[in-house]
Amino acid sequence: MTEKQNREKENMIQKKTGADLVVDTLIEQGVDYIFGIPGAKIDSVFNVLQDRGPELIVARHEQNAAFMAQAIGRLTDKPGVVLVTSGPGASNLATGLVTANSEGDPVVAIAGAVPRADRLKRTHQSMDNQALFTPITNFSAEVQDADNIPEVLSNAFRTAETTSGAAFVSIPQDVGLSESNVTSFKAVPTPKLGIAPEEWVNETATLIEQAQLPVLLLGMRSSQPHVVQAIRALLQRVSIPVVQTFQAAGTLSRELESNFYGRVGLFRNQPGDSLLAEADLVLAIGYDPIGYDPKFWNQPSHDRTLIHLDQMRAEIDHFYRPDRELVGDVAATINALSDRLNPLTLPTSSTEFLRGLQQRLEERDIPPIVKDSLLTHPLYFMKTLREQIADDVTVTVDVGSHYIWMARHFRSYEPRHLLFSNGMQTLGVALPWAIAATLVRPGKKAVSISGDGGFLFSAMELETAVRLNAPLVHFVWRDSGFDMVAFQQEMKYNRKSGTSFGEVDLVKYAESFGAKGLRVNHPSELVSVMEEAWKTEGPVIVDVPIDYSDNITLGKEVHLDQLN
Repeated sequence: MTEKQNREKENMIQKKTGADLVVDTLIEQGVDYIFGIPGAKIDSVFNVLQDRGPELIVARHEQNAAFMAQAIGRLTDKPGVVLVTSGPGASNLATGLVTANSEGDPVVAIAGAVPRADRLKRTHQSMDNQALFTPITNFSAEVQDADNIPEVLSNAFRTAETTSGAAFVSIPQDVGLSESNVTSFKAVPTPKLGIAPEEWVNETATLIEQAQLPVLLLGMRSSQPHVVQAIRALLQRVSIPVVQTFQAAGTLSRELESNFYGRVGLFRNQPGDSLLAEADLVLAIGYDPIGYDPKFWNQPSHDRTLIHLDQMRAEIDHFYRPDRELVGDVAATINALSDRLNPLTLPTSSTEFLRGLQQRLEERDIPPIVKDSLLTHPLYFMKTLREQIADDVTVTVDVGSHYIWMARHFRSYEPRHLLFSNGMQTLGVALPWAIAATLVRPGKKAVSISGDGGFLFSAMELETAVRLNAPLVHFVWRDSGFDMVAFQQEMKYNRKSGTSFGEVDLVKYAESFGAKGLRVNHPSELVSVMEEAWKTEGPVIVDVPIDYSDNITLGKEVHLDQLN
């Protein structure tokens, strides 16, 4: 290369700004979508995005942009990206990032900040971004030099992906505008774990074969596709009863439904709780205590063997002290265990107990016969929805009483196709998650479900869905109140407080955004309304006046210390 060519190359490099490096790094990381809202302190990055880079999806609130990025992370195992401005633009991310971080979803958030010279002044939107996000993410940094942007962002992506959580990067306005003397670089492959020690795998196989009633407890990290494949192969070889936490929904296929003994979480009153109480060996796969606190299912008085199989070491407390930890590549370790295991023959007492639990599961899912009611019962809604949609339809669920009903009763047969916020129980996630699902899984309908309380936490994103012509159907279980709070108040205090609000005409609300609005005026209309919703192009909002008369049974036989 001639000296002139070298100078030209150097000049090209020097013309790169910090904003260019941000976009270059996102491209190198394989990012397809960026969710966000622009502002003056980060508009240099938005300006570059006009010419190249990942597709920008403008949201209507930063919190919802973070929810959309979280859904990308959960559905793909690759960090979703959210891009916002300084001040409230950054602080509005907090709920979305703490939700992603607690629920094991990789997200990289980038926010603008005031110029470095103004950082310590009492001036417009000046705040310590890095300090704000340090407690609620696994990585928080503020870039001080444009040359460091590729390094900081690359480490943010690596942290988000390897720890399955949130990472935050703050970029002062002047850093984004500064010229740099470096270029971005290719993404560094994520390090791979090996199989857990062979000796311990063999010991675990022996313990399972000797158990009278072994159980698999599947946690949130068991829903990774390669882990699901290994779990299914194991169960096809060796039949073992399975209990899922909410975020493990869909790990078992229809062919393995006889191994399914329900989901556990929130309240200790399910068939799965009965099974965990009787089990003399629990193999917890991908388990995280935030999914279901061990104090509710693993009392120290239980005489059992507890084995922890995960990519992360166990978090020890009084109620979770594994006898053996198999830490490593989860799928590879399960496959090794499967090769070592022989078919199990459980004693008659165990098989009869399991048969009784299966009967309880089946009987509790039967909708009651309700005459002369204009309200739709939750069990009838779920039965109808399950009959109407294919197994590969993504269903996102907000938080409220409907979340408990769906988590307990709605069957799912594909991993990460029934999504819950179980770590933070964050209101407003369902609609933003469904929007993201239509991007990740193009050409497929997405279904989202909320109460009328949670719906208005993120209902402004209906405009985003209309703008994208997103093929989603959002059902609102309407009862004009925060019922999940209300029924627990009634159990504790025999009255309700602060849980009622006024009605909203959801059909007119939908139509005002240019979406289709439908209403189920009587349970007999549910099937026809659903069929009309499936045929409609673009977003649909369905108002479902809901029969919550059986909600008090959701907390039946629950100790008061479990009420949330």
